[in-house]
Amino acid sequence: MDRQQLRSALRAAGVADGHYRIEGVYEPAPTPPDFLYLCRTPDGAWETGAYERGCYEVIARHPDETTACTHLLDLLT
Repeated sequence: MDRQQLRSALRAAGVADGHYRIEGVYEPAPTPPDFLYLCRTPDGAWETGAYERGCYEVIARHPDETTACTHLLDLLT
């Protein structure tokens, strides 16, 4: 699964757009006060995490996009 497929899976599952951010695919505007996110790190890894009250907190680091996408999908469904 890649980020585009993740976005489609989340929409199909009925997950509200404001509950997540997927770097380069979906970034809610205006920024909600809290959401789960998926992003690529400068070293090439992938992170899933939570944004709450203006702070990002990493939940997990992943070696590849597929693993990260699967984790975010599991967190949100």
